[in-house]
Amino acid sequence: MIQFSEVSLQRGTQFLLEEADLTIFEGQKVGLIGANGAGKSSLFAMIKGELHADTGEVILPGQRRIAFMAQEVEETQRSALDYCLDGDDRLRLIEQNIADAQAKGDDNAHAHWLGEFESAQGYTAQSRGETLLQGLGFKMSDMQKPVSDFSGGWRIRLNLAKALMSPSDVLLLDEPTNHLDLDAVMWLENWLRQYPGTLILISHDRDFLDGICSHIVHLYQQKLTLYKGNYSDYERQRAEHLAQQQANFEKQQTKRAHLQQYVDRFRYKADKAKQAQSRLKMLEKMEFIGPAHIDSQFEFSIPVAEKTSQQLVTLSQANLGYTSDSGVTSVQLGESNFAIRDGQRIGLLGPNGAGKSTLIKSIVGEISILSGDRVMGENLKIGYFSQHQLSALDLEASPLLHIQRLSPKVLESDIRRYLGGFGFIGDDALRAVKGFSGGEKARLALSLISWTKPNLLVLDEPTNHLDLEMRQALTEALQEFPGAILLVSHDRHLLNSTVDEFYLVADNLIQPFDGDLSAYHSWLQVRQTHANQIEKNELNLGKAEKVDRKEERRKAAEAREKLRPLRKKIEQYEKLVQTAQEHLDRISDLMSDTSLYEAEQRETLQNLLNDEAKWKKSLAENEEYWFEAQETLEEAEESLNQIEQ
Repeated sequence: MIQFSEVSLQRGTQFLLEEADLTIFEGQKVGLIGANGAGKSSLFAMIKGELHADTGEVILPGQRRIAFMAQEVEETQRSALDYCLDGDDRLRLIEQNIADAQAKGDDNAHAHWLGEFESAQGYTAQSRGETLLQGLGFKMSDMQKPVSDFSGGWRIRLNLAKALMSPSDVLLLDEPTNHLDLDAVMWLENWLRQYPGTLILISHDRDFLDGICSHIVHLYQQKLTLYKGNYSDYERQRAEHLAQQQANFEKQQTKRAHLQQYVDRFRYKADKAKQAQSRLKMLEKMEFIGPAHIDSQFEFSIPVAEKTSQQLVTLSQANLGYTSDSGVTSVQLGESNFAIRDGQRIGLLGPNGAGKSTLIKSIVGEISILSGDRVMGENLKIGYFSQHQLSALDLEASPLLHIQRLSPKVLESDIRRYLGGFGFIGDDALRAVKGFSGGEKARLALSLISWTKPNLLVLDEPTNHLDLEMRQALTEALQEFPGAILLVSHDRHLLNSTVDEFYLVADNLIQPFDGDLSAYHSWLQVRQTHANQIEKNELNLGKAEKVDRKEERRKAAEAREKLRPLRKKIEQYEKLVQTAQEHLDRISDLMSDTSLYEAEQRETLQNLLNDEAKWKKSLAENEEYWFEAQETLEEAEESLNQIEQ
């Protein structure tokens, strides 16, 4: 059980939590939601013990293993698979103890730690790590690549894999889907459903929360409110709660007005003063029920261009891809035929790296087509959003200045009113972009696109960094947008709510997909299983060839290792033979003395005869051992020659 008891947490002059209470029971899967900056990450830090409450108490269960996803990856040359396996600290410790026991020759310790290795599921660790990495989009060929070879987004995926690899009783995940594509999101959702421990998840993806969570915690107005059920259940319960709150508020306001009217009328009249004072105290003690602020701070629409073309973009027999600086051409989508008509709303599906971004960049003109035709409508006006657009913002300029550069003659008051719909209210419209969060930059980029009045919206993962309220506002704006939409997103709610048809980008082709997202998930699973099997077969074939050569080298090394003790034995026998012969030569010299055979030297002679018999026996035995060892050595050398040939 994790319990927050009257917890307050203050940052500067702002309270993130104020006398907040919350109880999370073991095994619950909890979605933690709230506006950006409300304090969700700080709550995680308190659970991890990195941050302490100003007042109140955070009670954590003893002996509980807590795993969490780091947001940054240090530069390292460790392989992707090893980095993932590092998440299991205990297993790594056991492996080190096994190595230490072997080095010391401590058989008892070695046997003990081998048992611990088995209980820690060490024999399946590599396959489990590979499964995690494959589910998150890595290929088998990526497993041994160093972490430093991967881009920032892929390194965050490695952090996620490392967290999932860590044995835990409590798992904390902060925006795990931000750097994932739709395929990886679907895989992760299934994995987390089966996670046996307590899960606390920060996410702005409502479908992801719906598919996993048994409870929702809403961090709102410095309080923590627990709702039973998934995100859809939370929405329904909160709407009912707000409606009841509004009714209670209106009822209370009527009662307050009645009491205040009585006080104002009679507080200074002697015969009514006592009753007026009583009602005044009642007013002071009456709990204030705030009005229900149901409306989001985000409310905007995307206007469409006044003129449009029936056929906006047409690709005919187009080869799409890239030409490197050295002139090498790489075709991702060959002889493609694809068209977007006015009012058409298309969602692009396809595995990671199949060419969705290549298609989008070719349509907007960010890259040139390699061959074929690209025909643009006469009145085409594209509004293009991608994560690259965020880095193109002027960090020194404000949202207001960005709009003024597009339309210098528009009144500042009109621009500020417009920006307010995207959450840039008051002085926020005047702040420099360099101080913005990722979500604020994304909102600004969307506001700039909307300001240009496009007739074709091309959106590549527009919801990254956006909170739930802004995602909902964007969904509603896209639903009302009368122009054409081409959308790539891992947010299934956005896809389901805004597009009418899907196209599949896979196997160098673009073709209509006759099905919904559930059908795509099924298609993806079949495809991934087949691809994994092919890749494993290829890797196993390569490994088999390597194993054969490795086995040959191993056998040769073993044979050479066997020669070493043989040669040593031969040297030992040679020394023993030499020693015996030296003793026999000395005894022979002594026995050549004739005086030795006189009666008084009988005992000395007998001792020499005994020594002679002993050394003759030693000489015969060691000569025999030497011959046997020499014969064994010759046979081993012949075998080694055959292996090395």
